[in-house]
Amino acid sequence: MELQNKATSLWGNFFKVSMVQIRTFHMTWFAFFSAFFAWFGIAPMMVVIREELHLTKEQVGWSIIASVAVTVFARFFIGWLCDRIGPRLAYTYLLLFGAIPVAGIGLADSFESFLVFRLLIGIIGASFVITQYHTSVMFAPNVVGQANATSAGWGNLGGGVTQMVMPLMFSAFVIGFGFTDAEAWRASMVVVGTVIFFTGIAYFFLTQDAPDGNFKELREKGMLPEKKQVTGDYFNAMKDYRIWILFVVYGACFGIELTVNNVAALYFFDYFHVDMVTAGLIAACFGLMNIFARTLGGIFADNCASLWGLKGRSYWLFIVLLAEGFALMLFSQMSVLFLAIPTLIIFSLCTQMAEGATYSVVPFMNKKALGAVSGVVGAGGNAGAVAAGFLFKGSMDWNDVFFVIGVVVAIASFLTFFLRFSPEQEREEKIAFERAHMDVLQAKADDANSAVERSLKIINDTEAEMTQKS
Repeated sequence: MELQNKATSLWGNFFKVSMVQIRTFHMTWFAFFSAFFAWFGIAPMMVVIREELHLTKEQVGWSIIASVAVTVFARFFIGWLCDRIGPRLAYTYLLLFGAIPVAGIGLADSFESFLVFRLLIGIIGASFVITQYHTSVMFAPNVVGQANATSAGWGNLGGGVTQMVMPLMFSAFVIGFGFTDAEAWRASMVVVGTVIFFTGIAYFFLTQDAPDGNFKELREKGMLPEKKQVTGDYFNAMKDYRIWILFVVYGACFGIELTVNNVAALYFFDYFHVDMVTAGLIAACFGLMNIFARTLGGIFADNCASLWGLKGRSYWLFIVLLAEGFALMLFSQMSVLFLAIPTLIIFSLCTQMAEGATYSVVPFMNKKALGAVSGVVGAGGNAGAVAAGFLFKGSMDWNDVFFVIGVVVAIASFLTFFLRFSPEQEREEKIAFERAHMDVLQAKADDANSAVERSLKIINDTEAEMTQKS
Protein backbone atom coordinates (compact mmCIF):
# COMPACT_ATOMS: atom_id res chain seq x y z
CA MET A 1 0.00 0.00 0.00
CA GLU A 2 1.51 3.32 -1.09
CA LEU A 3 -0.72 6.23 -0.18
CA GLN A 4 -0.14 9.75 -1.49
CA ASN A 5 0.02 13.24 0.05
CA LYS A 6 1.82 12.18 3.19
CA ALA A 7 3.10 14.99 5.41
CA THR A 8 6.81 15.72 4.90
CA SER A 9 7.17 17.74 8.09
CA LEU A 10 6.07 17.10 11.65
CA TRP A 11 7.57 19.83 13.81
CA GLY A 12 7.22 22.55 11.18
CA ASN A 13 3.45 21.95 11.03
CA PHE A 14 3.02 20.84 14.63
CA PHE A 15 0.14 23.19 15.47
CA LYS A 16 -1.59 23.15 12.07
CA VAL A 17 -4.49 20.95 13.19
CA SER A 18 -6.36 21.94 10.02
CA MET A 19 -4.03 19.45 8.28
CA VAL A 20 -5.57 16.00 8.63
CA GLN A 21 -2.10 14.45 9.07
CA ILE A 22 -1.28 16.67 12.05
CA ARG A 23 -4.75 16.39 13.57
CA THR A 24 -4.53 12.60 13.30
CA PHE A 25 -1.06 12.64 14.85
CA HIS A 26 -2.33 14.49 17.92
CA MET A 27 -5.43 12.33 18.27
CA THR A 28 -3.53 9.07 17.90
CA TRP A 29 -0.90 9.88 20.56
CA PHE A 30 -3.59 11.07 22.95
CA ALA A 31 -5.71 7.98 22.33
CA PHE A 32 -2.71 5.75 23.00
CA PHE A 33 -1.85 7.81 26.10
CA SER A 34 -5.39 7.26 27.43
CA ALA A 35 -5.31 3.55 26.61
CA PHE A 36 -1.87 3.08 28.18
CA PHE A 37 -2.99 4.98 31.28
CA ALA A 38 -6.00 2.67 31.61
CA TRP A 39 -3.95 -0.44 30.81
CA PHE A 40 -1.59 0.12 33.74
CA GLY A 41 -3.88 2.11 36.00
CA ILE A 42 -4.07 -0.84 38.39
CA ALA A 43 -0.29 -1.26 38.77
CA PRO A 44 0.47 1.59 41.24
CA MET A 45 -2.48 0.55 43.44
CA MET A 46 -1.42 -3.10 43.68
CA VAL A 47 -0.07 -2.47 47.18
CA VAL A 48 -3.64 -1.86 48.38
CA ILE A 49 -5.28 -4.45 46.12
CA ARG A 50 -2.80 -7.12 47.22
CA GLU A 51 -3.84 -6.60 50.84
CA GLU A 52 -7.58 -6.41 50.20
CA LEU A 53 -7.78 -9.52 47.99
CA HIS A 54 -5.08 -11.37 50.01
CA LEU A 55 -2.96 -12.06 46.92
CA THR A 56 0.18 -14.18 47.21
CA LYS A 57 3.41 -13.34 45.38
CA GLU A 58 2.57 -16.01 42.79
CA GLN A 59 -0.92 -14.57 42.25
CA VAL A 60 0.54 -11.08 41.79
CA GLY A 61 2.85 -12.62 39.20
CA TRP A 62 -0.09 -14.19 37.36
CA SER A 63 -1.89 -10.83 37.32
CA ILE A 64 1.21 -9.25 35.75
CA ILE A 65 1.28 -11.95 33.08
CA ALA A 66 -2.47 -11.64 32.46
CA SER A 67 -2.22 -7.89 31.86
CA VAL A 68 0.04 -8.40 28.86
CA ALA A 69 -0.68 -11.94 27.65
CA VAL A 70 -3.94 -11.35 25.78
CA THR A 71 -2.43 -8.28 24.11
CA VAL A 72 -0.20 -10.59 22.06
CA PHE A 73 -3.23 -12.03 20.27
CA ALA A 74 -5.07 -8.69 20.18
CA ARG A 75 -2.16 -7.08 18.35
CA PHE A 76 -2.04 -9.83 15.72
CA PHE A 77 -5.76 -9.32 15.09
CA ILE A 78 -5.81 -5.52 15.16
CA GLY A 79 -3.12 -5.24 12.48
CA TRP A 80 -5.27 -7.31 10.12
CA LEU A 81 -8.33 -5.24 11.10
CA CYS A 82 -6.54 -1.96 10.28
CA ASP A 83 -5.82 -3.19 6.75
CA ARG A 84 -9.47 -4.17 6.32
CA ILE A 85 -11.52 -1.35 7.86
CA GLY A 86 -8.90 1.34 8.46
CA PRO A 87 -7.29 2.67 11.66
CA ARG A 88 -10.08 5.18 12.39
CA LEU A 89 -12.81 2.59 12.95
CA ALA A 90 -10.38 0.10 14.51
CA TYR A 91 -9.36 2.61 17.18
CA THR A 92 -12.92 3.71 17.84
CA TYR A 93 -14.17 0.15 18.39
CA LEU A 94 -11.16 -0.78 20.53
CA LEU A 95 -11.57 2.15 22.93
CA LEU A 96 -15.35 1.85 23.24
CA PHE A 97 -15.25 -1.87 24.02
CA GLY A 98 -12.04 -1.59 26.06
CA ALA A 99 -13.69 0.90 28.44
CA ILE A 100 -15.99 -1.88 29.70
CA PRO A 101 -13.41 -4.07 31.52
CA VAL A 102 -11.43 -0.99 32.65
CA ALA A 103 -14.41 0.31 34.58
CA GLY A 104 -15.71 -3.19 35.30
CA ILE A 105 -12.64 -4.32 37.26
CA GLY A 106 -14.26 -2.55 40.20
CA LEU A 107 -16.56 -5.56 40.43
CA ALA A 108 -13.66 -7.90 41.23
CA ASP A 109 -13.89 -9.41 44.71
CA SER A 110 -11.50 -12.38 44.44
CA PHE A 111 -8.24 -13.33 42.76
CA GLU A 112 -10.09 -15.18 40.01
CA SER A 113 -12.41 -12.31 39.06
CA PHE A 114 -9.56 -9.81 39.33
CA LEU A 115 -7.46 -11.96 37.01
CA VAL A 116 -10.24 -12.14 34.40
CA PHE A 117 -10.71 -8.37 34.32
CA ARG A 118 -6.93 -7.81 34.25
CA LEU A 119 -6.77 -10.15 31.25
CA LEU A 120 -9.58 -8.33 29.41
CA ILE A 121 -8.06 -4.91 30.07
CA GLY A 122 -4.96 -6.09 28.22
CA ILE A 123 -6.93 -5.94 24.95
CA ILE A 124 -6.59 -2.15 24.85
CA GLY A 125 -2.82 -2.63 24.58
CA ALA A 126 -3.49 -3.33 20.91
CA SER A 127 -3.99 0.44 20.58
CA PHE A 128 -0.26 0.74 20.01
CA VAL A 129 -0.50 -1.06 16.66
CA ILE A 130 -3.18 1.32 15.42
CA THR A 131 -1.13 4.31 16.59
CA GLN A 132 1.91 3.20 14.60
CA TYR A 133 -0.17 2.18 11.61
CA HIS A 134 -1.97 5.52 11.47
CA THR A 135 1.14 7.69 11.68
CA SER A 136 2.91 5.44 9.14
CA VAL A 137 0.23 6.14 6.51
CA MET A 138 0.15 9.87 7.30
CA PHE A 139 3.88 10.76 7.18
CA ALA A 140 6.56 10.58 4.47
CA PRO A 141 9.84 8.58 4.75
CA ASN A 142 11.93 11.55 5.87
CA VAL A 143 9.90 12.00 9.08
CA VAL A 144 8.02 8.73 9.57
CA GLY A 145 10.57 7.50 12.13
CA GLN A 146 10.15 10.52 14.39
CA ALA A 147 6.38 10.66 13.82
CA ASN A 148 6.00 7.01 14.83
CA ALA A 149 8.41 7.39 17.74
CA THR A 150 6.77 10.54 19.09
CA SER A 151 3.18 9.30 18.84
CA ALA A 152 4.14 6.04 20.55
CA GLY A 153 6.42 7.73 23.08
CA TRP A 154 3.85 10.28 24.17
CA GLY A 155 1.33 7.46 24.33
CA ASN A 156 3.66 5.36 26.47
CA LEU A 157 3.96 8.40 28.68
CA GLY A 158 0.60 7.28 30.05
CA GLY A 159 2.46 4.45 31.76
CA GLY A 160 4.48 6.99 33.73
CA VAL A 161 1.70 9.45 34.40
CA THR A 162 -0.57 6.70 35.73
CA GLN A 163 2.09 5.83 38.33
CA MET A 164 1.75 9.37 39.71
CA VAL A 165 -1.92 10.15 39.09
CA MET A 166 -3.61 6.94 40.22
CA PRO A 167 -2.22 6.99 43.79
CA LEU A 168 -3.19 10.68 44.01
CA MET A 169 -6.69 9.99 42.66
CA PHE A 170 -6.97 7.09 45.09
CA SER A 171 -5.95 9.40 47.98
CA ALA A 172 -8.43 12.06 46.83
CA PHE A 173 -11.30 9.57 47.02
CA VAL A 174 -10.19 8.42 50.47
CA ILE A 175 -9.44 11.84 52.01
CA GLY A 176 -11.79 14.07 50.03
CA PHE A 177 -14.85 11.82 49.76
CA GLY A 178 -14.38 9.49 52.72
CA PHE A 179 -14.20 6.32 50.59
CA THR A 180 -12.66 3.18 52.00
CA ASP A 181 -9.52 1.85 50.32
CA ALA A 182 -11.59 -0.83 48.57
CA GLU A 183 -14.05 1.74 47.23
CA ALA A 184 -11.34 4.24 46.25
CA TRP A 185 -9.35 2.05 43.86
CA ARG A 186 -12.56 0.88 42.21
CA ALA A 187 -13.87 4.43 41.75
CA SER A 188 -10.52 5.46 40.27
CA MET A 189 -10.80 2.81 37.55
CA VAL A 190 -14.37 3.87 36.72
CA VAL A 191 -13.09 7.40 36.06
CA VAL A 192 -10.39 6.06 33.74
CA GLY A 193 -12.85 3.85 31.86
CA THR A 194 -15.11 6.84 31.24
CA VAL A 195 -12.22 8.86 29.80
CA ILE A 196 -11.20 6.26 27.22
CA PHE A 197 -14.85 5.75 26.21
CA PHE A 198 -15.21 9.41 25.22
CA THR A 199 -11.76 9.39 23.62
CA GLY A 200 -13.00 6.65 21.29
CA ILE A 201 -15.93 8.82 20.24
CA ALA A 202 -13.63 11.79 19.59
CA TYR A 203 -11.33 9.61 17.47
CA PHE A 204 -14.19 8.73 15.15
CA PHE A 205 -15.12 12.35 14.46
CA LEU A 206 -11.68 14.02 14.38
CA THR A 207 -9.59 11.67 12.22
CA GLN A 208 -9.66 9.87 8.89
CA ASP A 209 -7.83 6.77 7.67
CA ALA A 210 -5.39 8.34 5.20
CA PRO A 211 -4.40 11.77 3.83
CA ASP A 212 -6.84 11.46 0.91
CA GLY A 213 -9.80 9.99 2.77
CA ASN A 214 -11.14 6.90 4.53
CA PHE A 215 -10.39 3.38 3.32
CA LYS A 216 -13.96 2.78 2.16
CA GLU A 217 -13.80 5.81 -0.15
CA LEU A 218 -10.31 4.96 -1.38
CA ARG A 219 -11.35 1.41 -2.26
CA GLU A 220 -14.30 2.73 -4.23
CA LYS A 221 -11.83 4.87 -6.22
CA GLY A 222 -9.51 1.89 -6.79
CA MET A 223 -6.71 3.43 -4.72
CA LEU A 224 -6.50 0.52 -2.26
CA PRO A 225 -6.60 -3.29 -2.62
CA GLU A 226 -9.96 -4.93 -2.04
CA LYS A 227 -10.71 -6.34 1.41
CA LYS A 228 -10.47 -9.91 0.12
CA GLN A 229 -6.77 -9.34 -0.68
CA VAL A 230 -5.94 -8.23 2.85
CA THR A 231 -5.84 -11.69 4.42
CA GLY A 232 -3.59 -13.07 1.67
CA ASP A 233 -1.17 -10.15 1.99
CA TYR A 234 -1.22 -10.58 5.77
CA PHE A 235 -0.07 -14.20 5.69
CA ASN A 236 2.47 -13.53 2.93
CA ALA A 237 4.02 -10.83 5.10
CA MET A 238 4.29 -13.26 8.02
CA LYS A 239 6.59 -15.48 5.95
CA ASP A 240 9.29 -12.79 6.05
CA TYR A 241 11.93 -13.79 8.64
CA ARG A 242 12.85 -10.12 9.20
CA ILE A 243 9.46 -9.46 10.78
CA TRP A 244 10.11 -12.19 13.34
CA ILE A 245 13.52 -10.71 14.11
CA LEU A 246 11.77 -7.42 14.87
CA PHE A 247 9.23 -9.45 16.90
CA VAL A 248 12.06 -10.60 19.20
CA VAL A 249 13.80 -7.22 19.19
CA TYR A 250 10.63 -5.40 20.20
CA GLY A 251 10.07 -7.94 22.95
CA ALA A 252 13.52 -7.00 24.25
CA CYS A 253 12.65 -3.30 24.52
CA PHE A 254 8.92 -2.62 24.71
CA GLY A 255 8.32 -5.94 26.44
CA ILE A 256 10.73 -4.86 29.16
CA GLU A 257 9.04 -1.46 29.46
CA LEU A 258 5.68 -3.16 30.02
CA THR A 259 7.21 -5.38 32.66
CA VAL A 260 8.85 -2.47 34.49
CA ASN A 261 5.57 -0.52 34.40
CA ASN A 262 3.92 -3.46 36.12
CA VAL A 263 6.53 -4.16 38.78
CA ALA A 264 8.40 -0.89 39.43
CA ALA A 265 6.11 0.47 42.17
CA LEU A 266 6.09 -2.86 44.02
CA TYR A 267 9.86 -3.22 43.53
CA PHE A 268 10.64 0.12 45.16
CA PHE A 269 8.00 -0.46 47.87
CA ASP A 270 9.38 -3.87 48.83
CA TYR A 271 13.13 -3.45 48.21
CA PHE A 272 13.69 0.21 49.18
CA HIS A 273 10.93 0.48 51.83
CA VAL A 274 9.21 3.65 50.63
CA ASP A 275 5.45 4.34 50.88
CA MET A 276 2.95 3.73 48.06
CA VAL A 277 2.82 7.32 46.77
CA THR A 278 6.61 7.65 46.79
CA ALA A 279 7.03 4.30 45.07
CA GLY A 280 4.57 5.44 42.41
CA LEU A 281 6.42 8.72 41.86
CA ILE A 282 9.77 6.93 41.49
CA ALA A 283 8.25 4.36 39.11
CA ALA A 284 6.81 7.25 37.11
CA CYS A 285 10.35 8.42 36.28
CA PHE A 286 10.68 5.40 34.01
CA GLY A 287 7.54 6.10 31.99
CA LEU A 288 7.93 9.89 31.93
CA MET A 289 11.09 9.58 29.84
CA ASN A 290 8.75 8.80 26.95
CA ILE A 291 8.08 12.52 26.61
CA PHE A 292 11.29 12.76 24.56
CA ALA A 293 13.31 9.50 24.69
CA ARG A 294 11.37 7.50 22.11
CA THR A 295 11.27 10.55 19.84
CA LEU A 296 15.07 10.76 20.03
CA GLY A 297 15.26 7.15 18.89
CA GLY A 298 13.15 7.97 15.83
CA ILE A 299 14.99 11.21 15.01
CA PHE A 300 18.39 9.53 15.14
CA ALA A 301 17.04 6.68 13.01
CA ASP A 302 15.82 9.13 10.35
CA ASN A 303 19.20 10.88 10.42
CA CYS A 304 21.04 7.56 10.07
CA ALA A 305 18.77 6.74 7.12
CA SER A 306 19.71 10.01 5.43
CA LEU A 307 23.39 9.00 5.67
CA TRP A 308 23.37 5.23 5.18
CA GLY A 309 19.91 4.31 3.90
CA LEU A 310 17.73 1.60 5.41
CA LYS A 311 20.71 -0.26 6.87
CA GLY A 312 21.49 2.87 8.88
CA ARG A 313 18.21 2.39 10.73
CA SER A 314 19.13 -1.18 11.71
CA TYR A 315 22.65 -0.14 12.82
CA TRP A 316 21.18 2.48 15.13
CA LEU A 317 18.74 -0.09 16.51
CA PHE A 318 21.67 -2.36 17.42
CA ILE A 319 23.47 0.41 19.32
CA VAL A 320 20.56 1.46 21.52
CA LEU A 321 19.36 -2.09 22.20
CA LEU A 322 22.83 -3.13 23.36
CA ALA A 323 23.01 -0.03 25.57
CA GLU A 324 19.62 -0.96 27.07
CA GLY A 325 20.89 -4.39 28.07
CA PHE A 326 23.96 -3.01 29.84
CA ALA A 327 21.91 -0.28 31.54
CA LEU A 328 19.44 -2.84 32.92
CA MET A 329 22.25 -5.00 34.27
CA LEU A 330 23.66 -1.94 36.02
CA PHE A 331 20.26 -1.00 37.49
CA SER A 332 19.84 -4.50 38.90
CA GLN A 333 22.97 -4.04 41.03
CA MET A 334 21.83 -0.80 42.68
CA SER A 335 21.03 -1.27 46.39
CA VAL A 336 20.64 2.34 47.55
CA LEU A 337 17.85 4.64 46.40
CA PHE A 338 19.91 7.66 45.34
CA LEU A 339 21.83 5.44 42.86
CA ALA A 340 18.87 3.33 41.77
CA ILE A 341 16.80 6.31 40.55
CA PRO A 342 19.35 7.83 38.09
CA THR A 343 20.27 4.35 36.85
CA LEU A 344 16.58 3.65 36.25
CA ILE A 345 16.36 6.85 34.18
CA ILE A 346 19.37 5.90 32.03
CA PHE A 347 17.89 2.45 31.49
CA SER A 348 14.57 4.05 30.54
CA LEU A 349 16.26 6.38 28.03
CA CYS A 350 17.94 3.48 26.22
CA THR A 351 14.82 1.30 26.28
CA GLN A 352 12.56 3.90 24.75
CA MET A 353 15.08 4.98 22.13
CA ALA A 354 15.29 1.32 21.10
CA GLU A 355 11.49 1.24 20.74
CA GLY A 356 11.56 4.34 18.54
CA ALA A 357 14.36 2.84 16.45
CA THR A 358 12.39 -0.40 15.97
CA TYR A 359 9.33 1.34 14.57
CA SER A 360 11.48 3.48 12.30
CA VAL A 361 12.23 0.22 10.46
CA VAL A 362 8.69 -1.24 10.48
CA PRO A 363 7.14 1.00 7.74
CA PHE A 364 9.72 -0.24 5.24
CA MET A 365 9.27 -3.98 5.71
CA ASN A 366 6.12 -4.58 3.64
CA LYS A 367 3.96 -1.68 2.45
CA LYS A 368 1.25 -3.99 1.10
CA ALA A 369 0.64 -5.40 4.57
CA LEU A 370 1.59 -2.62 6.96
CA GLY A 371 -1.02 -3.81 9.41
CA ALA A 372 0.48 -7.29 9.49
CA VAL A 373 3.99 -5.99 10.15
CA SER A 374 2.84 -3.49 12.78
CA GLY A 375 0.71 -6.15 14.48
CA VAL A 376 3.33 -8.92 14.53
CA VAL A 377 6.12 -6.65 15.76
CA GLY A 378 3.82 -5.06 18.33
CA ALA A 379 2.79 -8.50 19.56
CA GLY A 380 6.47 -9.25 20.10
CA GLY A 381 6.54 -6.54 22.74
CA ASN A 382 3.86 -8.28 24.74
CA ALA A 383 5.37 -11.72 24.18
CA GLY A 384 8.56 -10.37 25.74
CA ALA A 385 6.57 -9.02 28.68
CA VAL A 386 4.88 -12.39 29.20
CA ALA A 387 8.23 -14.20 29.18
CA ALA A 388 9.67 -11.71 31.67
CA GLY A 389 6.54 -11.99 33.81
CA PHE A 390 7.18 -15.68 34.43
CA LEU A 391 10.56 -14.81 35.90
CA PHE A 392 8.97 -12.38 38.35
CA LYS A 393 6.49 -14.96 39.63
CA GLY A 394 9.25 -17.42 40.50
CA SER A 395 11.43 -17.68 43.59
CA MET A 396 14.30 -15.59 42.19
CA ASP A 397 14.92 -12.19 43.79
CA TRP A 398 13.66 -9.38 41.58
CA ASN A 399 17.06 -7.69 41.29
CA ASP A 400 18.49 -10.99 39.96
CA VAL A 401 15.59 -11.18 37.49
CA PHE A 402 16.49 -7.72 36.19
CA PHE A 403 20.10 -8.81 35.67
CA VAL A 404 19.11 -11.93 33.72
CA ILE A 405 16.78 -9.90 31.51
CA GLY A 406 19.58 -7.39 30.85
CA VAL A 407 21.84 -10.20 29.60
CA VAL A 408 19.08 -11.50 27.29
CA VAL A 409 18.48 -8.00 25.86
CA ALA A 410 22.18 -7.51 25.13
CA ILE A 411 22.31 -10.84 23.28
CA ALA A 412 19.12 -10.03 21.32
CA SER A 413 20.67 -6.80 20.00
CA PHE A 414 22.93 -8.82 17.67
CA LEU A 415 19.87 -10.11 15.78
CA THR A 416 19.63 -6.69 14.13
CA PHE A 417 22.59 -7.60 11.88
CA PHE A 418 20.28 -10.03 10.09
CA LEU A 419 17.90 -7.25 8.97
CA ARG A 420 18.65 -7.10 5.24
CA PHE A 421 17.18 -4.97 2.46
CA SER A 422 17.52 -5.56 -1.27
CA PRO A 423 19.56 -3.07 -3.37
CA GLU A 424 16.35 -2.26 -5.27
CA GLN A 425 14.51 -1.37 -2.08
CA GLU A 426 17.45 0.68 -0.83
CA ARG A 427 17.42 2.69 -4.09
CA GLU A 428 13.64 3.07 -4.05
CA GLU A 429 13.56 4.32 -0.48
CA LYS A 430 16.51 6.64 -1.07
CA ILE A 431 14.60 8.27 -3.94
CA ALA A 432 11.45 8.56 -1.80
CA PHE A 433 13.49 10.02 1.06
CA GLU A 434 15.15 12.61 -1.21
CA ARG A 435 11.82 13.50 -2.79
CA ALA A 436 10.28 14.14 0.61
CA HIS A 437 13.33 16.18 1.60
CA MET A 438 13.01 18.27 -1.56
CA ASP A 439 9.34 18.86 -0.76
CA VAL A 440 10.38 20.26 2.61
CA LEU A 441 12.97 22.55 1.00
CA GLN A 442 10.42 23.68 -1.60
CA ALA A 443 7.91 24.47 1.12
CA LYS A 444 10.52 26.52 2.98
CA ALA A 445 11.41 28.35 -0.24
CA ASP A 446 7.74 29.09 -0.90
CA ASP A 447 7.35 30.42 2.64
CA ALA A 448 10.45 32.59 2.19
CA ASN A 449 9.15 33.95 -1.14
CA SER A 450 5.81 34.71 0.45
CA ALA A 451 7.55 36.54 3.27
CA VAL A 452 9.57 38.59 0.77
CA GLU A 453 6.44 39.42 -1.20
CA ARG A 454 4.67 40.54 1.96
CA SER A 455 7.64 42.68 2.97
CA LEU A 456 7.80 44.29 -0.49
CA LYS A 457 4.09 45.01 -0.37
CA ILE A 458 4.44 46.69 3.03
CA ILE A 459 7.36 48.79 1.74
CA ASN A 460 5.45 49.79 -1.42
CA ASP A 461 2.32 50.63 0.55
CA THR A 462 4.39 52.71 2.98
CA GLU A 463 6.12 54.58 0.17
CA ALA A 464 2.80 55.25 -1.54
CA GLU A 465 1.32 56.56 1.71
CA MET A 466 4.32 58.85 2.29
CA THR A 467 4.09 60.14 -1.31
CA GLN A 468 0.40 60.98 -0.84
CA LYS A 469 1.13 62.82 2.42
CA SER A 470 3.95 64.83 0.84
